[in-house]
Amino acid sequence: MKKLKFPSAQTILLIIAGLVTLLTWVIPAGKYETLGYNSADNTFTRTGISTTETLPATQQTLEDLNIKIPLEKFTSGDIYKPINIPKTYHQLEAKPQGFFDFVKSPIKGIIEAADIIFLVLIIGGLIGVINSTGAFDAGIGWLAKMLKGREFILIILVTILVAAGGTTFGFAEETIAFFPILIPVFLAARYDAIVGIACIFLGSAIGTMCSTVNPFSAIIASDAAGISWTTGIWGRFFMLLACLTIALIYIIRYGKRVQNDPKKSIVYDQQQQIAALFTHDKKAVNFNSRLRLSLFVFALCFVIMIYGVVFLEWWFIEMTTTFLVGAIIIGVIAKIKETDFIDTFVRGASDLLGVALIIGIARGVTVIMADGLISDTLLYYASSATEGMNKGVFASAMTAIYAGLSFFIPSSSGMAVLTMPIMSPLADSVGVGREIVVNAYQYGMGLFYMINPTGLILASLAVVKIGFDKWLKFIMPLFIILVVFTLVVMTVSCYV
Repeated sequence: MKKLKFPSAQTILLIIAGLVTLLTWVIPAGKYETLGYNSADNTFTRTGISTTETLPATQQTLEDLNIKIPLEKFTSGDIYKPINIPKTYHQLEAKPQGFFDFVKSPIKGIIEAADIIFLVLIIGGLIGVINSTGAFDAGIGWLAKMLKGREFILIILVTILVAAGGTTFGFAEETIAFFPILIPVFLAARYDAIVGIACIFLGSAIGTMCSTVNPFSAIIASDAAGISWTTGIWGRFFMLLACLTIALIYIIRYGKRVQNDPKKSIVYDQQQQIAALFTHDKKAVNFNSRLRLSLFVFALCFVIMIYGVVFLEWWFIEMTTTFLVGAIIIGVIAKIKETDFIDTFVRGASDLLGVALIIGIARGVTVIMADGLISDTLLYYASSATEGMNKGVFASAMTAIYAGLSFFIPSSSGMAVLTMPIMSPLADSVGVGREIVVNAYQYGMGLFYMINPTGLILASLAVVKIGFDKWLKFIMPLFIILVVFTLVVMTVSCYV
Protein backbone atom coordinates (compact mmCIF):
# COMPACT_ATOMS: atom_id res chain seq x y z
CA MET A 1 0.00 0.00 0.00
CA LYS A 2 1.32 3.35 -1.00
CA LYS A 3 2.18 5.60 1.92
CA LEU A 4 -0.32 8.39 2.39
CA LYS A 5 1.10 11.87 2.01
CA PHE A 6 0.24 14.49 4.60
CA PRO A 7 -1.85 17.26 2.96
CA SER A 8 -0.42 20.68 2.16
CA ALA A 9 -1.01 23.71 4.37
CA GLN A 10 -3.58 25.11 1.96
CA THR A 11 -5.51 21.82 1.93
CA ILE A 12 -5.43 21.58 5.75
CA LEU A 13 -6.91 25.07 6.03
CA LEU A 14 -9.60 24.35 3.46
CA ILE A 15 -10.56 21.19 5.39
CA ILE A 16 -10.76 23.26 8.59
CA ALA A 17 -12.88 25.87 6.79
CA GLY A 18 -15.21 23.09 5.64
CA LEU A 19 -15.55 21.73 9.19
CA VAL A 20 -16.26 25.22 10.57
CA THR A 21 -18.89 25.64 7.85
CA LEU A 22 -20.58 22.46 9.11
CA LEU A 23 -20.40 23.80 12.68
CA THR A 24 -22.56 26.76 11.68
CA TRP A 25 -25.34 24.21 11.07
CA VAL A 26 -24.92 22.68 14.53
CA ILE A 27 -23.99 25.55 16.89
CA PRO A 28 -26.81 28.06 17.52
CA ALA A 29 -26.30 31.58 16.25
CA GLY A 30 -26.05 34.29 18.88
CA LYS A 31 -24.54 37.62 19.72
CA TYR A 32 -23.65 39.88 22.64
CA GLU A 33 -24.54 43.55 22.60
CA THR A 34 -21.48 45.76 22.20
CA LEU A 35 -20.30 49.09 23.58
CA GLY A 36 -18.01 51.38 21.60
CA TYR A 37 -16.51 54.74 22.53
CA ASN A 38 -16.83 57.75 20.20
CA SER A 39 -13.96 60.17 20.81
CA ALA A 40 -15.42 62.81 18.47
CA ASP A 41 -18.43 63.58 20.71
CA ASN A 42 -17.35 61.79 23.92
CA THR A 43 -20.23 59.30 23.95
CA PHE A 44 -20.77 55.55 24.03
CA THR A 45 -22.66 53.67 21.32
CA ARG A 46 -24.53 50.61 22.53
CA THR A 47 -25.26 48.30 19.62
CA GLY A 48 -27.97 45.73 20.23
CA ILE A 49 -29.45 43.06 18.02
CA SER A 50 -31.62 45.48 16.09
CA THR A 51 -31.14 48.80 17.89
CA THR A 52 -28.39 51.35 18.37
CA GLU A 53 -28.35 53.65 21.38
CA THR A 54 -26.13 56.63 22.25
CA LEU A 55 -25.17 56.83 25.94
CA PRO A 56 -23.17 59.41 27.91
CA ALA A 57 -19.51 58.49 28.33
CA THR A 58 -19.51 58.31 32.13
CA GLN A 59 -18.36 55.84 34.75
CA GLN A 60 -21.98 55.46 35.84
CA THR A 61 -22.92 54.23 32.36
CA LEU A 62 -20.26 51.54 32.61
CA GLU A 63 -21.43 50.54 36.10
CA ASP A 64 -25.04 50.28 34.90
CA LEU A 65 -23.88 47.88 32.16
CA ASN A 66 -21.87 45.72 34.62
CA ILE A 67 -18.61 46.76 32.97
CA LYS A 68 -15.94 47.11 35.66
CA ILE A 69 -13.51 49.14 33.58
CA PRO A 70 -12.34 52.68 34.43
CA LEU A 71 -13.68 55.30 32.00
CA GLU A 72 -10.18 56.61 31.25
CA LYS A 73 -9.31 53.30 29.56
CA PHE A 74 -11.78 54.28 26.82
CA THR A 75 -11.03 58.00 26.66
CA SER A 76 -7.26 57.43 26.52
CA GLY A 77 -7.61 55.04 23.58
CA ASP A 78 -6.33 51.99 25.49
CA ILE A 79 -9.58 50.24 24.55
CA TYR A 80 -10.23 51.23 20.96
CA LYS A 81 -12.55 48.45 19.79
CA PRO A 82 -16.19 47.82 20.79
CA ILE A 83 -16.41 45.42 23.73
CA ASN A 84 -19.03 42.83 24.55
CA ILE A 85 -21.50 43.80 27.28
CA PRO A 86 -21.83 41.11 30.01
CA LYS A 87 -25.13 39.27 30.40
CA THR A 88 -26.51 40.49 27.05
CA TYR A 89 -26.15 37.31 25.01
CA HIS A 90 -29.12 36.69 22.73
CA GLN A 91 -29.72 33.65 20.61
CA LEU A 92 -30.54 34.57 17.05
CA GLU A 93 -32.07 32.92 14.06
CA ALA A 94 -29.65 30.37 12.69
CA LYS A 95 -27.42 31.55 9.88
CA PRO A 96 -25.82 28.36 8.55
CA GLN A 97 -23.17 28.82 5.91
CA GLY A 98 -23.59 26.93 2.67
CA PHE A 99 -21.26 25.63 -0.02
CA PHE A 100 -21.12 28.98 -1.80
CA ASP A 101 -20.19 30.72 1.47
CA PHE A 102 -17.46 28.13 1.98
CA VAL A 103 -15.88 28.69 -1.45
CA LYS A 104 -16.09 32.45 -1.02
CA SER A 105 -14.40 32.42 2.40
CA PRO A 106 -10.78 32.17 1.12
CA ILE A 107 -11.39 35.15 -1.18
CA LYS A 108 -12.94 37.17 1.66
CA GLY A 109 -10.07 36.14 3.90
CA ILE A 110 -7.46 37.25 1.35
CA ILE A 111 -9.20 40.63 1.03
CA GLU A 112 -9.39 41.06 4.83
CA ALA A 113 -5.75 40.01 5.27
CA ALA A 114 -4.52 42.24 2.43
CA ASP A 115 -2.35 44.30 4.80
CA ILE A 116 -0.21 41.40 6.01
CA ILE A 117 -0.27 39.73 2.57
CA PHE A 118 1.25 42.81 0.95
CA LEU A 119 3.83 42.98 3.75
CA VAL A 120 4.88 39.41 3.00
CA LEU A 121 5.08 40.01 -0.77
CA ILE A 122 7.12 43.19 -0.43
CA ILE A 123 9.50 41.44 1.99
CA GLY A 124 9.86 38.69 -0.60
CA GLY A 125 10.79 41.31 -3.19
CA LEU A 126 13.35 42.88 -0.85
CA ILE A 127 14.95 39.49 -0.19
CA GLY A 128 15.07 38.78 -3.91
CA VAL A 129 16.93 42.04 -4.52
CA ILE A 130 19.47 41.56 -1.69
CA ASN A 131 20.09 37.95 -2.80
CA SER A 132 20.80 39.08 -6.36
CA THR A 133 23.67 41.28 -5.14
CA GLY A 134 25.54 38.36 -3.53
CA ALA A 135 25.86 40.37 -0.32
CA PHE A 136 23.70 38.02 1.68
CA ASP A 137 25.67 34.90 0.79
CA ALA A 138 28.91 36.68 1.63
CA GLY A 139 27.53 37.84 4.96
CA ILE A 140 26.29 34.34 5.86
CA GLY A 141 29.67 32.85 5.03
CA TRP A 142 31.40 35.36 7.31
CA LEU A 143 28.98 34.70 10.19
CA ALA A 144 29.31 30.91 9.87
CA LYS A 145 33.10 31.25 10.08
CA MET A 146 32.81 33.47 13.18
CA LEU A 147 30.52 31.01 15.01
CA LYS A 148 32.39 27.83 14.12
CA GLY A 149 32.36 25.55 17.18
CA ARG A 150 30.01 27.90 19.05
CA GLU A 151 26.90 27.54 16.91
CA PHE A 152 24.65 27.15 19.98
CA ILE A 153 25.17 30.87 20.61
CA LEU A 154 23.13 31.49 17.46
CA ILE A 155 20.20 29.50 18.90
CA ILE A 156 20.30 31.38 22.21
CA LEU A 157 20.75 34.81 20.63
CA VAL A 158 17.98 34.52 18.01
CA THR A 159 15.45 32.91 20.36
CA ILE A 160 15.99 35.45 23.16
CA LEU A 161 15.89 38.46 20.83
CA VAL A 162 12.69 37.31 19.13
CA ALA A 163 11.13 36.48 22.52
CA ALA A 164 12.03 39.97 23.73
CA GLY A 165 10.13 41.39 20.78
CA GLY A 166 7.18 39.12 21.52
CA THR A 167 6.88 40.03 25.20
CA THR A 168 7.22 43.78 24.60
CA PHE A 169 5.23 44.53 21.46
CA GLY A 170 3.75 41.29 20.17
CA PHE A 171 6.36 40.31 17.59
CA ALA A 172 4.36 37.80 15.53
CA GLU A 173 3.45 38.45 11.88
CA GLU A 174 6.69 40.37 11.49
CA THR A 175 8.71 37.19 12.13
CA ILE A 176 7.79 35.87 8.69
CA ALA A 177 10.37 38.29 7.32
CA PHE A 178 13.14 36.55 9.25
CA PHE A 179 12.64 32.98 8.02
CA PRO A 180 14.16 33.35 4.55
CA ILE A 181 16.92 35.49 6.07
CA LEU A 182 17.99 33.38 9.06
CA ILE A 183 17.31 29.83 7.85
CA PRO A 184 20.42 29.92 5.58
CA VAL A 185 22.47 31.02 8.60
CA PHE A 186 21.30 27.99 10.61
CA LEU A 187 22.00 25.70 7.64
CA ALA A 188 25.50 27.15 7.38
CA ALA A 189 25.96 26.36 11.10
CA ARG A 190 25.20 22.67 10.30
CA TYR A 191 21.74 22.75 11.84
CA ASP A 192 18.58 21.84 9.94
CA ALA A 193 15.71 24.13 8.96
CA ILE A 194 13.62 22.94 11.92
CA VAL A 195 16.11 24.52 14.33
CA GLY A 196 15.84 27.85 12.52
CA ILE A 197 12.04 27.72 12.50
CA ALA A 198 11.97 26.75 16.17
CA CYS A 199 14.22 29.62 17.26
CA ILE A 200 12.21 32.24 15.40
CA PHE A 201 8.69 30.88 15.77
CA LEU A 202 8.99 29.54 19.32
CA GLY A 203 10.82 32.67 20.41
CA SER A 204 7.87 34.71 19.18
CA ALA A 205 5.31 32.24 20.59
CA ILE A 206 6.81 32.15 24.09
CA GLY A 207 7.40 35.90 24.10
CA THR A 208 3.78 36.70 23.22
CA MET A 209 2.49 33.90 25.46
CA CYS A 210 4.27 35.49 28.43
CA SER A 211 3.71 39.11 27.38
CA THR A 212 4.78 41.58 30.04
CA VAL A 213 4.31 45.03 28.49
CA ASN A 214 2.80 44.00 25.14
CA PRO A 215 0.05 46.56 24.37
CA PHE A 216 -1.75 44.14 22.04
CA SER A 217 -2.33 41.45 24.68
CA ALA A 218 -1.23 42.06 28.30
CA ILE A 219 -2.18 45.74 28.46
CA ILE A 220 -5.39 45.66 26.42
CA ALA A 221 -6.58 42.49 28.20
CA SER A 222 -5.85 43.99 31.63
CA ASP A 223 -7.66 47.18 30.65
CA ALA A 224 -10.68 45.19 29.43
CA ALA A 225 -10.63 43.19 32.68
CA GLY A 226 -10.67 46.40 34.73
CA ILE A 227 -7.26 45.93 36.39
CA SER A 228 -3.84 47.56 36.06
CA TRP A 229 -1.57 45.96 33.48
CA THR A 230 1.11 45.68 36.19
CA THR A 231 -1.08 43.29 38.21
CA GLY A 232 0.34 39.81 37.69
CA ILE A 233 3.32 41.07 35.68
CA TRP A 234 5.91 39.34 37.90
CA GLY A 235 4.15 36.01 37.42
CA ARG A 236 4.25 36.51 33.65
CA PHE A 237 7.94 37.48 33.84
CA PHE A 238 8.70 34.28 35.76
CA MET A 239 6.82 32.28 33.12
CA LEU A 240 8.79 34.02 30.37
CA LEU A 241 12.14 33.04 31.90
CA ALA A 242 11.05 29.49 32.76
CA CYS A 243 9.38 28.65 29.42
CA LEU A 244 12.21 30.25 27.45
CA THR A 245 14.77 28.19 29.37
CA ILE A 246 12.83 24.97 28.74
CA ALA A 247 12.51 25.76 25.03
CA LEU A 248 16.20 26.65 24.64
CA ILE A 249 17.32 23.42 26.28
CA TYR A 250 14.98 21.47 23.99
CA ILE A 251 16.14 23.21 20.79
CA ILE A 252 19.85 23.04 21.66
CA ARG A 253 19.62 19.31 22.44
CA TYR A 254 17.85 18.63 19.13
CA GLY A 255 20.30 20.85 17.23
CA LYS A 256 23.29 19.05 18.75
CA ARG A 257 21.87 15.69 17.65
CA VAL A 258 21.49 16.97 14.10
CA GLN A 259 25.05 18.34 14.05
CA ASN A 260 26.44 15.02 15.28
CA ASP A 261 24.30 12.92 12.93
CA PRO A 262 22.36 14.70 10.13
CA LYS A 263 20.25 11.55 9.64
CA LYS A 264 18.54 12.29 12.97
CA SER A 265 17.02 15.42 11.48
CA ILE A 266 13.24 15.27 11.18
CA VAL A 267 13.57 16.82 7.71
CA TYR A 268 16.56 14.71 6.59
CA ASP A 269 14.61 13.46 3.56
CA GLN A 270 14.20 17.10 2.46
CA GLN A 271 17.81 18.09 3.10
CA GLN A 272 18.72 18.70 -0.53
CA GLN A 273 15.39 20.32 -1.39
CA ILE A 274 15.67 22.81 1.50
CA ALA A 275 19.33 23.56 0.76
CA ALA A 276 18.40 24.32 -2.85
CA LEU A 277 15.82 26.88 -1.68
CA PHE A 278 18.50 28.93 0.02
CA THR A 279 21.43 28.28 -2.28
CA HIS A 280 22.26 30.91 -4.82
CA ASP A 281 25.10 31.25 -7.24
CA LYS A 282 28.20 30.54 -5.17
CA LYS A 283 30.61 32.33 -7.47
CA ALA A 284 33.30 34.22 -5.64
CA VAL A 285 32.03 37.54 -4.36
CA ASN A 286 34.29 40.40 -3.38
CA PHE A 287 32.73 41.56 -0.10
CA ASN A 288 33.36 45.20 -0.93
CA SER A 289 32.03 48.39 0.62
CA ARG A 290 29.07 48.46 -1.78
CA LEU A 291 27.86 45.03 -0.60
CA ARG A 292 28.50 45.93 3.04
CA LEU A 293 26.39 49.05 2.60
CA SER A 294 23.62 46.97 0.98
CA LEU A 295 23.58 44.61 3.97
CA PHE A 296 23.55 47.59 6.34
CA VAL A 297 20.48 49.05 4.60
CA PHE A 298 18.85 45.61 4.65
CA ALA A 299 19.39 45.25 8.42
CA LEU A 300 18.38 48.88 8.99
CA CYS A 301 14.94 48.17 7.48
CA PHE A 302 14.20 45.76 10.35
CA VAL A 303 15.54 48.14 12.97
CA ILE A 304 13.35 50.94 11.60
CA MET A 305 10.34 48.59 11.47
CA ILE A 306 10.77 47.56 15.11
CA TYR A 307 11.31 51.17 16.24
CA GLY A 308 8.25 52.33 14.31
CA VAL A 309 6.00 49.62 15.77
CA VAL A 310 7.20 50.19 19.35
CA PHE A 311 7.45 53.98 19.47
CA LEU A 312 5.58 55.46 16.51
CA GLU A 313 2.43 53.29 16.48
CA TRP A 314 3.23 52.00 13.00
CA TRP A 315 1.21 49.20 11.47
CA PHE A 316 1.26 47.24 8.24
CA ILE A 317 1.20 50.16 5.78
CA GLU A 318 4.22 51.82 7.38
CA MET A 319 6.09 48.52 7.80
CA THR A 320 5.46 47.54 4.17
CA THR A 321 6.57 50.96 2.94
CA THR A 322 9.83 50.63 4.90
CA PHE A 323 10.73 47.38 3.14
CA LEU A 324 9.75 48.75 -0.29
CA VAL A 325 11.95 51.83 0.15
CA GLY A 326 14.75 49.60 1.46
CA ALA A 327 14.59 47.43 -1.68
CA ILE A 328 14.80 50.51 -3.93
CA ILE A 329 17.78 51.94 -2.01
CA ILE A 330 19.63 48.61 -2.22
CA GLY A 331 18.91 48.50 -5.95
CA VAL A 332 20.49 51.96 -6.34
CA ILE A 333 23.52 51.07 -4.19
CA ALA A 334 24.12 47.83 -6.11
CA LYS A 335 23.61 49.63 -9.45
CA ILE A 336 20.95 47.18 -10.59
CA LYS A 337 19.35 48.15 -13.92
CA GLU A 338 15.73 49.27 -13.66
CA THR A 339 14.35 46.35 -15.71
CA ASP A 340 16.52 43.83 -13.82
CA PHE A 341 15.40 45.33 -10.50
CA ILE A 342 11.72 44.92 -11.37
CA ASP A 343 12.22 41.32 -12.57
CA THR A 344 14.22 40.41 -9.46
CA PHE A 345 11.74 42.06 -7.12
CA VAL A 346 8.78 40.30 -8.74
CA ARG A 347 10.52 36.91 -8.62
CA GLY A 348 11.32 37.45 -4.95
CA ALA A 349 7.71 38.36 -4.19
CA SER A 350 6.45 35.30 -6.08
CA ASP A 351 8.60 33.05 -3.85
CA LEU A 352 6.41 34.05 -0.90
CA LEU A 353 3.09 34.06 -2.77
CA GLY A 354 2.20 30.64 -1.32
CA VAL A 355 2.81 31.99 2.19
CA ALA A 356 0.57 34.98 1.48
CA LEU A 357 -2.25 32.74 0.23
CA ILE A 358 -2.04 30.58 3.38
CA ILE A 359 -2.49 33.70 5.51
CA GLY A 360 -5.57 34.68 3.51
CA ILE A 361 -7.16 31.22 3.62
CA ALA A 362 -6.59 31.07 7.40
CA ARG A 363 -8.37 34.41 7.77
CA GLY A 364 -11.24 32.92 5.77
CA VAL A 365 -11.95 30.51 8.65
CA THR A 366 -12.74 33.43 10.97
CA VAL A 367 -14.87 34.97 8.21
CA ILE A 368 -17.10 31.88 8.18
CA MET A 369 -17.41 32.04 11.97
CA ALA A 370 -18.37 35.70 11.92
CA ASP A 371 -20.86 35.27 9.08
CA GLY A 372 -22.38 32.23 10.79
CA LEU A 373 -22.72 34.15 14.12
CA ILE A 374 -21.28 31.34 16.23
CA SER A 375 -18.25 33.09 17.80
CA ASP A 376 -20.28 34.73 20.59
CA THR A 377 -22.19 31.49 21.18
CA LEU A 378 -18.93 29.62 21.84
CA LEU A 379 -17.91 32.41 24.22
CA TYR A 380 -21.25 32.18 26.04
CA TYR A 381 -20.92 28.40 26.45
CA ALA A 382 -17.36 28.79 27.71
CA SER A 383 -18.28 31.39 30.32
CA SER A 384 -21.25 29.32 31.54
CA ALA A 385 -19.07 26.20 31.96
CA THR A 386 -16.70 27.81 34.48
CA GLU A 387 -19.17 29.31 36.94
CA GLY A 388 -18.78 28.04 40.52
CA MET A 389 -15.59 26.01 39.89
CA ASN A 390 -12.82 25.28 42.40
CA LYS A 391 -9.99 27.87 42.18
CA GLY A 392 -7.34 25.57 40.77
CA VAL A 393 -9.73 23.86 38.38
CA PHE A 394 -11.00 27.27 37.27
CA ALA A 395 -7.49 28.48 36.34
CA SER A 396 -6.74 25.34 34.33
CA ALA A 397 -10.17 25.36 32.71
CA MET A 398 -9.80 29.01 31.65
CA THR A 399 -6.41 28.25 30.12
CA ALA A 400 -7.92 25.34 28.15
CA ILE A 401 -10.93 27.44 27.10
CA TYR A 402 -8.74 30.21 25.76
CA ALA A 403 -6.63 27.66 23.90
CA GLY A 404 -9.79 26.37 22.24
CA LEU A 405 -11.19 29.82 21.48
CA SER A 406 -7.91 30.86 19.83
CA PHE A 407 -8.57 28.31 17.10
CA PHE A 408 -11.54 30.42 16.07
CA ILE A 409 -10.22 33.86 17.14
CA PRO A 410 -6.43 33.87 16.54
CA SER A 411 -6.10 37.65 17.05
CA SER A 412 -4.82 38.46 20.57
CA SER A 413 -6.28 41.98 20.69
CA GLY A 414 -9.56 40.75 19.20
CA MET A 415 -9.74 37.96 21.77
CA ALA A 416 -9.08 40.41 24.61
CA VAL A 417 -11.81 42.92 23.79
CA LEU A 418 -14.36 40.22 22.93
CA THR A 419 -13.85 37.97 25.94
CA MET A 420 -12.44 39.90 28.90
CA PRO A 421 -15.62 41.81 29.81
CA ILE A 422 -17.42 38.42 29.90
CA MET A 423 -14.73 36.19 31.41
CA SER A 424 -12.98 38.45 33.95
CA PRO A 425 -16.01 38.81 36.30
CA LEU A 426 -16.03 35.00 36.64
CA ALA A 427 -12.80 35.33 38.66
CA ASP A 428 -14.73 37.30 41.28
CA SER A 429 -17.28 34.51 41.65
CA VAL A 430 -14.62 31.86 42.44
CA GLY A 431 -12.51 34.10 44.67
CA VAL A 432 -9.38 34.70 42.55
CA GLY A 433 -7.86 37.87 41.13
CA ARG A 434 -8.80 38.92 37.62
CA GLU A 435 -5.15 38.71 36.63
CA ILE A 436 -5.67 34.92 36.69
CA VAL A 437 -8.07 35.27 33.76
CA VAL A 438 -5.68 37.64 31.96
CA ASN A 439 -2.83 35.14 32.40
CA ALA A 440 -5.04 32.22 31.35
CA TYR A 441 -5.93 34.14 28.20
CA GLN A 442 -2.24 34.72 27.38
CA TYR A 443 -0.99 31.24 28.27
CA GLY A 444 -3.89 29.43 26.58
CA MET A 445 -3.54 31.40 23.35
CA GLY A 446 0.26 31.19 23.45
CA LEU A 447 0.41 27.44 23.98
CA PHE A 448 -2.08 26.61 21.24
CA TYR A 449 -0.39 29.14 18.95
CA MET A 450 2.51 26.67 18.68
CA ILE A 451 0.30 24.17 16.84
CA ASN A 452 -2.68 26.27 15.73
CA PRO A 453 -3.25 25.78 11.98
CA THR A 454 -5.33 28.97 11.79
CA GLY A 455 -2.40 30.95 13.25
CA LEU A 456 0.98 31.62 11.62
CA ILE A 457 2.65 28.22 11.88
CA LEU A 458 1.49 26.95 8.48
CA ALA A 459 2.62 30.18 6.80
CA SER A 460 5.98 29.94 8.57
CA LEU A 461 6.48 26.32 7.50
CA ALA A 462 5.51 27.17 3.93
CA VAL A 463 8.51 29.50 3.63
CA VAL A 464 10.79 26.47 4.03
CA LYS A 465 8.45 23.95 2.36
CA ILE A 466 8.15 21.81 5.51
CA GLY A 467 4.96 19.86 6.23
CA PHE A 468 2.80 20.40 9.30
CA ASP A 469 3.22 16.74 10.27
CA LYS A 470 6.99 17.16 10.65
CA TRP A 471 6.53 20.25 12.79
CA LEU A 472 4.14 18.33 15.05
CA LYS A 473 6.68 15.52 15.37
CA PHE A 474 9.27 18.04 16.54
CA ILE A 475 7.12 20.23 18.78
CA MET A 476 4.78 17.78 20.58
CA PRO A 477 7.17 16.67 23.37
CA LEU A 478 8.02 20.29 24.15
CA PHE A 479 4.36 21.29 23.83
CA ILE A 480 3.29 18.67 26.41
CA ILE A 481 6.06 19.75 28.82
CA LEU A 482 5.00 23.41 28.55
CA VAL A 483 1.30 22.58 28.95
CA VAL A 484 1.92 20.58 32.14
CA PHE A 485 4.26 23.23 33.54
CA THR A 486 1.81 26.06 32.76
CA LEU A 487 -1.18 24.33 34.34
CA VAL A 488 0.84 23.60 37.51
CA VAL A 489 1.95 27.24 37.75
CA MET A 490 -1.61 28.49 37.13
CA THR A 491 -3.03 26.22 39.83
CA VAL A 492 -0.39 27.22 42.39
CA SER A 493 -0.86 30.92 41.61
CA CYS A 494 -4.50 30.72 42.73
CA TYR A 495 -3.42 29.84 46.28
CA VAL A 496 -0.34 32.03 46.85
